[in-house]
Amino acid sequence: MASARPPFPVVNLAAAFLSGRWTARSLLARGKQAWPETGQWMREVVRRLMQTFAVPPPTDELLRVLMQISWRQAYRGLGRCYFGLPAMKPAGAPAAAWQLPEFTTAGQLAAWLDVSPGQLDWLADVRGWTGKQASTKLRHYVCTWRARRRGRSRLIESPKASLKRIQRRILHEILDRIPPHDAVHGFRRGRSIVTYAAPHAGQRIVLRFDLREFFPSVRAARIHALFRTVGYPDEVARLLTGLCTTITPSDFWDQRPEPRASDDALGERLRARHLPQGAPTSPALANLAAWHLDVRLAALAKSFGARYTRYADDLAFSGDQEFAARIVAFLAAVKNIADDEGFAPNSRKTRVMRRGGRQRVTGIVVNDHVNVSRTAYDELKAILHNCRKNGPDAENRAELRDFRAHLDGRVTWVEHVNAPRGQRLRRMFNEIRW
Repeated sequence: MASARPPFPVVNLAAAFLSGRWTARSLLARGKQAWPETGQWMREVVRRLMQTFAVPPPTDELLRVLMQISWRQAYRGLGRCYFGLPAMKPAGAPAAAWQLPEFTTAGQLAAWLDVSPGQLDWLADVRGWTGKQASTKLRHYVCTWRARRRGRSRLIESPKASLKRIQRRILHEILDRIPPHDAVHGFRRGRSIVTYAAPHAGQRIVLRFDLREFFPSVRAARIHALFRTVGYPDEVARLLTGLCTTITPSDFWDQRPEPRASDDALGERLRARHLPQGAPTSPALANLAAWHLDVRLAALAKSFGARYTRYADDLAFSGDQEFAARIVAFLAAVKNIADDEGFAPNSRKTRVMRRGGRQRVTGIVVNDHVNVSRTAYDELKAILHNCRKNGPDAENRAELRDFRAHLDGRVTWVEHVNAPRGQRLRRMFNEIRW
């Protein structure tokens, strides 16, 4: 019997079928919970579903097939209520317009990711079980401490191949469709460090802030709220959050280089579920999780007559003489907003750059227009000249494994910032005998 609006027992049965694994045994067990005493009829329903759908189908398709099956006997002894079907419920018109892939159950998410429900549970590791295992083979991330030229080593948490494949699909088919705030320039198609720095060129005063421990500061609760906001039901949002966050194993944290008493705050963040630096999804998720931070800082800058841009954990503001006169109050306001949003400015890296001195944003000089510093340009030019004259081996004092790629990257960066200068360096690079 067909109907434009399926009766509640049919909807309840669909909810039962979609609430767990898509196997004949599991479907039959949940079907009998929803409709007791249906006997052979329920077996026939399950058999037809398994023939029709190899994986959990969209809700509308499942209801369509169920409505083609005689369901009248369902009114005799209705059993467990599954409280209706989960559905995509984007919060607001913008979220609805992003056209994200729809899956409303764990089974549908597993099918979309081409893994079994059991594999999905294992990889999402919602309870943080794998991080407690002594064997690194049972962990989903490879953790390393990476030395930096200045400052302390940085923790890199890289997902293993199977999880990385899943994260890349989540990035390209879900996260890339959700636009971050317009002030964001890092890890965003069509934006770069040049577009990040350009709005601050020729300004009276430029401020630069650095957010301390940007990725670990983003907790799992914020990521779960993001997936719920774009429309995913709680169970799906919970699993997506697990796939994109991690807990740093305690034994690895205990082996950190140069331990200090001041490490307590970072240790607390890492022992909680957080965004791992090294996962493909983390930059996009961090940008989206910082939406309220960007909204508040952009409004603050506007109220002071200033401009605001962000590149990952680097914040830049600039303005005229009136803005410069109120700089102390502005600095305090930025710190208060960042603290309130769960981010901490690194006071040691805060810079106030006035027009009389060099104004630099992420290595780009912005006093009059975006440019490469004269010192950096002259240094690279000298290296290329010596490579051309004496050969590249004589200039590779750091014994870099791929010196050619290293120099090519530096030349490309100059081309990106200042095309005429970059073209001169490119000609020199092309004349080197490798």
